[in-house]
Amino acid sequence: MHFADYARYDALGLADLVRRGEVHPSELLDAALARAEATNGTLNAIVRRFDDRARVRLQQPFDPARPFAGVPFLIKDLFQEWAGAPAGWGSSRHHHHPATETSDVVRRWLDAGLVIFGATNVPEFGARNVTEPLAYGPARNPWNPDHTPGGSSGGSAAAVAAGIVPVAGANDGGGSIRIPAACTGLFGLKAGRGRISMGPMASEGLFGAAVQGVVSRSVRDTAAMLDVLQGPEPHAPYWMPPPDASYLAQLSRPPGPLRIGFTTDTPTGTPVDPQAVAAVEDAARLLADLGHHVEAVPLPFDGPALMADFMQGWFCVQAMLLEELGRVEGLRDRDVEPDSRVMADVGRTISASEFLACMGRWHEHTRALTAFYARFDLWLSPTLNGPPVPIGAMSTPPALHLVNRLLSALGLFGLIRRTRFFNDTVLKNLAWTPYTQLANVTGRPAMSVPLYWTPEGLPLGVQFTGPLDAEGLLLRLAAQLEQARPWAERRPRL
Repeated sequence: MHFADYARYDALGLADLVRRGEVHPSELLDAALARAEATNGTLNAIVRRFDDRARVRLQQPFDPARPFAGVPFLIKDLFQEWAGAPAGWGSSRHHHHPATETSDVVRRWLDAGLVIFGATNVPEFGARNVTEPLAYGPARNPWNPDHTPGGSSGGSAAAVAAGIVPVAGANDGGGSIRIPAACTGLFGLKAGRGRISMGPMASEGLFGAAVQGVVSRSVRDTAAMLDVLQGPEPHAPYWMPPPDASYLAQLSRPPGPLRIGFTTDTPTGTPVDPQAVAAVEDAARLLADLGHHVEAVPLPFDGPALMADFMQGWFCVQAMLLEELGRVEGLRDRDVEPDSRVMADVGRTISASEFLACMGRWHEHTRALTAFYARFDLWLSPTLNGPPVPIGAMSTPPALHLVNRLLSALGLFGLIRRTRFFNDTVLKNLAWTPYTQLANVTGRPAMSVPLYWTPEGLPLGVQFTGPLDAEGLLLRLAAQLEQARPWAERRPRL
């Protein structure tokens, strides 16, 4: 199967070819592997290959009733584990021995007929909004390899945008589905809290902020993937009730006229990039043309407070993760990247009472957003505060690494988070991606939709955040936007 033929179809389209006997899954895998060979040397999207396991899978019969029978697929090398396959989580010293369990989402993907042949690049422990791990090197954006595909699902987004696969595994604890989707011209939906299992390795991720999912070229692939992934598992601490109809079936229903409030002001209080404003205003005009009520609104939450509360929880998770890996695997602080180490050091300075107060404020942010939804159906914002940044733009300055190392060696962890260098570096990263954390803190669903490209040819998605249980509404709106302004045929030249 030639690449031009392979690339014409989304995942459901490829599965239909298999179902009708027009192509064998081995031909699809060959096409995916050939595209990977042609592009991965430039993009560094895939860091592990499971070709032998994929070939073994091809020897098994495929049930044509499976929604993705025979479709090539890539998992993210973070919290998406396949028993017997090594995982690295973006770290040079983390467990490269075979995983002992299969993640719930990976099991469901296999049951749906997907053929997994690799794992994609991530920042170490998924802790950055760009994908530039020291262990594997940076993933690069197919639209311009000098720029980032975002993070932490940057490898998956680069692989899908390059046409290696039509859809790939992703997850999102602070924007890690939506940021890469916005950077690479893809569709990315973060489901609401409790919709998709994080097990069996974890009951929940980042205190309920993290969710599993995918990045895709088509809305219908994401809808069908959500049908595969949604639903409770026995070990889940909580879950959302199933939808009244499948998400794929819901796409045939128009969303109806919606009340949409939009904001471009940044939650960090930093200047907003003119291109981010242009992307949102362009989307607002399109929505109005489609019959929706669109209205400019103030930021519907306390931006600086939410940023501070999100980062406090994030630092605590990093400290907990490194301590757990140290206990289970003997991982030491010096075995990880300086950025991972300093985040953990800061997390260790946060007291139990501070942490519990922070979690209480997460619920206050949820109540503020719930009040907003009494007036509006959805909130529209930029996904990013500006186009995809150049590789290295978010790197920590060497001088800060030196200061942090000195303070850490002296045991003065509390001083780290009070240094200007540290806070300026955190703000630099948040200033580029300040809009996505709200949905994670509040557990609400949100999506990035690829409606805008900059004059330089870089994608810049816009974000819609919905109330509880609004995945179906978001997907119906996305399908309407996809029909009004198709994006799947916009491809980078590689």
